[in-house]
Amino acid sequence: MRKHLWLVIAILLVFPALAKALNEDSLWMYEHYTKKEVYIPMRDGVRLFASVYLPKDNSEKHPILMSRTPYSCAPYGEKEYRAFWRNEWMNYMKEGYILVITDVRGRWMSEGTFVDVRPYNPNKKGKNDIDEASDTYDTIDWLVKNLQNNNGKVGVTGISYPGFYSTMAALSGHPALKAVSPQAPVTDWFQGDDFHHNGAFFVFDGFPFYTSFGQPRPKPTTVGPKAFNYYTRDSYKFYLETGALKNFAKLMGDSIAFWKDLYNHPNYDEWWKARNVRPHLKNVQPAMLEVGGLFDAEDCFGAWHTYFAIEKQSPRTNNKLVMGPWYHGQWASKKGDHLGNVRFGSNTAEWYFKNIEFPFFNYYLKGKGTEPDIAEATIFFTGENQWKRLPQWPPADMQPQPVYLQAGGKLGFNKPAAGDGFSEYISDPAKPVPYTEDVHFSRTINYMTDDQRFAARRPDVLVFESDVLQHDVTLAGPVVADLVVSISGTDADFIVKVIDVFPDDFRYEEDAPTEHRRVPSSTYPMGGYQMLVRGEVMRGKFRNSLEKPAPFEPNKPTQVKFTLPDVAHTFQKGHKIMIQVQSSWFPLVDRNPQVFTDIYHCDDKDFRKATIKIYHDAEHASKVELPVVKQ
Repeated sequence: MRKHLWLVIAILLVFPALAKALNEDSLWMYEHYTKKEVYIPMRDGVRLFASVYLPKDNSEKHPILMSRTPYSCAPYGEKEYRAFWRNEWMNYMKEGYILVITDVRGRWMSEGTFVDVRPYNPNKKGKNDIDEASDTYDTIDWLVKNLQNNNGKVGVTGISYPGFYSTMAALSGHPALKAVSPQAPVTDWFQGDDFHHNGAFFVFDGFPFYTSFGQPRPKPTTVGPKAFNYYTRDSYKFYLETGALKNFAKLMGDSIAFWKDLYNHPNYDEWWKARNVRPHLKNVQPAMLEVGGLFDAEDCFGAWHTYFAIEKQSPRTNNKLVMGPWYHGQWASKKGDHLGNVRFGSNTAEWYFKNIEFPFFNYYLKGKGTEPDIAEATIFFTGENQWKRLPQWPPADMQPQPVYLQAGGKLGFNKPAAGDGFSEYISDPAKPVPYTEDVHFSRTINYMTDDQRFAARRPDVLVFESDVLQHDVTLAGPVVADLVVSISGTDADFIVKVIDVFPDDFRYEEDAPTEHRRVPSSTYPMGGYQMLVRGEVMRGKFRNSLEKPAPFEPNKPTQVKFTLPDVAHTFQKGHKIMIQVQSSWFPLVDRNPQVFTDIYHCDDKDFRKATIKIYHDAEHASKVELPVVKQ
């Protein structure tokens, strides 16, 4: 009763204050801004719909900050305002920005035909040669010529799919475009973003997304798609019982074009390559700020690799990178002190906005202050919970250091001796390894830092653990898995997980008991916690090439080498480093039938058990190369 009483008191005290702040901000927005809805003509005659929020203050000229989205610029109607007071965009309003949100071609209220990740066309010749870069150019051109009291400077930003449109904006070449921030940008949907990682299909993201997003929209509308009707709220049960991917195609139906395209392009062919913007990131003119989350379940790949591509191909571009300890879009949430059970010691999202993003756009679009002192790479290191401002990424003092899988579940920095042999498990597609311990309907965001003890206890997950660390070990850069394996079949997946094992007596300082307080019973037991730092999958048949899959020769030792996304993490003294290896990660990743075949069109009967061996002897030394920073 006492606990409930204090909860009621807290609600009465906090909620009115929060409501008051929200109401004050929303009232301020209505008093100081006017909303207009406009159609903007493109060069081929198609018109794109935009919601424009204009400051009523005409005493100065205002910059334009724009986001292009396939997810709707709702609410529609000039008296219906977007709830900017709920996010950081309210700060831009109070700085007097003109805010513009546009429905991209073929989505919601915009005219034309929508194309998923429409390929960039570097050789546009006539008015009918359009792409997302040309649509951005035409939009900017109309805005600066038609919006009153604009200062002729435009910025573009967006998260996820709008991040892709931000990258395309950087290729538009419009002289008014001064600053662009692609945030968790969709970049390559076959190699590492959203729906594929190293060729393995992330069905748990793809299917629910396209059953709604992919529904055809024959004409402009403000009405969203109908939701798919699931017969159970247990995702593991639904995806397992639905079975082979061809059964998901039946559920999806014939009307969703991209789903059919995806099934018809099972390898990294020219169709997929055309949808990879990275080769075109040359001579980029605006100042660039790539932002992403270290624990972004959707687009962890995109932010890193957009930055790398610009650095390599456009070295004169003012190009900066920020990576925080965030889930997808968490940096825009006003929060950032934890993810799941793992805590970061401060509000990292608030720090980022105040110290990086806001000064970035204010300087380049308003000329406010001196050029912001943004480091080449501003990276948050989990474990030690510190922001680091680095002159390059990876850091110059990073050296790849192999850590070897060894007999008896050991993990060490010394190469194994002869005779250590192998460890093995049976991978059964009928009982795949779950990606998280609990029952869920939707894919969680917390799994990127989840406790992996549930997986370590399964017989089809191999566990290799170091001795207790005698000093801190800091990782900064890409992790490379280099396994020597054999399988009884002709194909298999390999999931490698890098894990921080907390000491058995670990607890966060704020949870430590005091003279007057016990540790709350609801606190998760962090002693022995196995924090997932990074996990990634390699579809075995793509081990040599994403373009040309190849079968395994049964029972023959074979190298499987692949790169995991970059990490920034410190394993503290007293912790341990753990590597887990498994061959399913369900239903996150679709099941491999473990026979060499076109997985998109195989049958339920094609799925087979397989014996997987991971070798760790002197001749066949499996290892994981860690990007260790010198102490």
